[in-house]
Amino acid sequence: MTRLRSCLSFGPAIAFLRRRLSPEGYLGLYLTIGVAVLIGACWVFGEITEDVITGDPLTLVDRRVAAIFNANATPLRNKIMFAISFFGSGTFLGTAGSAGGVYLIWRRSWYRLLALLLVVPGGAMIDVVIKHLIQRQRPVFENPIATLNSYSFPSGHTMGATLFYGLMAALAMRELQGWKPKGGAFLGAVVIVLSVGFSRIFLGLHYLSDVLGAMAAGVAWLALCLTAVETFRRGREKRLSHICSERS
Repeated sequence: MTRLRSCLSFGPAIAFLRRRLSPEGYLGLYLTIGVAVLIGACWVFGEITEDVITGDPLTLVDRRVAAIFNANATPLRNKIMFAISFFGSGTFLGTAGSAGGVYLIWRRSWYRLLALLLVVPGGAMIDVVIKHLIQRQRPVFENPIATLNSYSFPSGHTMGATLFYGLMAALAMRELQGWKPKGGAFLGAVVIVLSVGFSRIFLGLHYLSDVLGAMAAGVAWLALCLTAVETFRRGREKRLSHICSERS
């Protein structure tokens, strides 16, 4: 009798977990994973931001890494890093995003267009807001490779790359069949984002924590947007299916 009561008491909780972990439905596994990634990325971003504001040990690592890269700069390496950095610039991402938007309009892929509009421009605005809230100054060197007057945290190039290439990888993974192509799309996005972030540190325009914070913020915003759009799409399709079944 006691065991039966125990099972009954945990019944609603077990049913709730099953619904959250089910691949079916618009409030199932997809939403659960999205929320988990969002919470994890926000936590990482919060920890990094706290270290930046309070001057915790991470900022000591920042200065050491920046000094090492600046001391090992050469004209050839600088050119390579500038070329890599370009793929995270507003000019490139704005052009590529606009071209992608036109393509999605032509394909009438409205949900993906919505995701693109939320992820990239929305993320750019968030980056500006955070920069002005934290107001961290950029690295200073006796012989700088490049200089900028705007705030440093988080790295706009890295955050833009995380959002754009992360979105492209997510959209590609929905179309590709098999784990190897999907893994290749994901790995490709990771390599590009890490390369852009590395180039910003090497050029002395950002600290390591600027890049790590940008990645965390980008992942959080990307997870929020993709989860919201996909949940909205699935919920709308479910409602439309229910309406059609009632009419028939």
